[in-house]
Amino acid sequence: MTSSARRAAELVRILAAGVALAGAVAVFSVDAHEPDALPAPLMDFVPPPAGSYPLHAIMRAPDGAVLDLEGRRQPLRQFTSGKITLLGFMYTSCGDPRGCPLAHQVFHTVRHRVATQPELRDRVRLVSLSFDPARDTPRAMRTYMAGVPPAAVEWAFLTTESPRTLVPLLDGFGQDVRLELDAGGRPLGPLAHVLKVFLIDARGSVREIYTTSYLYPEVILNDIQTLHLEGTTPRTAR
Repeated sequence: MTSSARRAAELVRILAAGVALAGAVAVFSVDAHEPDALPAPLMDFVPPPAGSYPLHAIMRAPDGAVLDLEGRRQPLRQFTSGKITLLGFMYTSCGDPRGCPLAHQVFHTVRHRVATQPELRDRVRLVSLSFDPARDTPRAMRTYMAGVPPAAVEWAFLTTESPRTLVPLLDGFGQDVRLELDAGGRPLGPLAHVLKVFLIDARGSVREIYTTSYLYPEVILNDIQTLHLEGTTPRTAR
């Protein structure tokens, strides 16, 4: 068995255990993900102005099969190229206020601010990709998205068919997910993950990776504007 297959099999077991916990896990309602549900993160530094620094290419965004809200299989690259993309992994039953709900709040704020900038609103998208396909079916994702106010900026909510299609995406982005088990192999709590959000340019290259320490709307907006300026500034002829 390949390492990818072994990891997929382990994730199947983990997610199956997680489904058994569905009734016991604290679940945030749609309203709990609204922007005012959590205090806004406070920065203790001043980010540099947009366009005053480079954002180097880190890696290519991986591709693989995902499911849209209608359950249609789509290539992930459809949602990670052609626009500046902010992508985060999440799951709808996350109960950690410094995890998925925090990212959801930041996404709301970024989307609202981008929508007020005509030069950006059609050139930016947000993507929330679930790593809990057992519970986060397309129908569940539609219910989750129902609480998101309409805006001019695209926000895609995606899931996958199974852990086997999910694992290559997790590995490609370097996103870990785990479930703590006791000595008897029984789950101790919900899915755990290190919060990561990826900024991807219109060519499909990851240009920045945010963790909780730097997941501030002001920082992300400056980086989005930096990528936009990079794409609109003429190159100097040699």
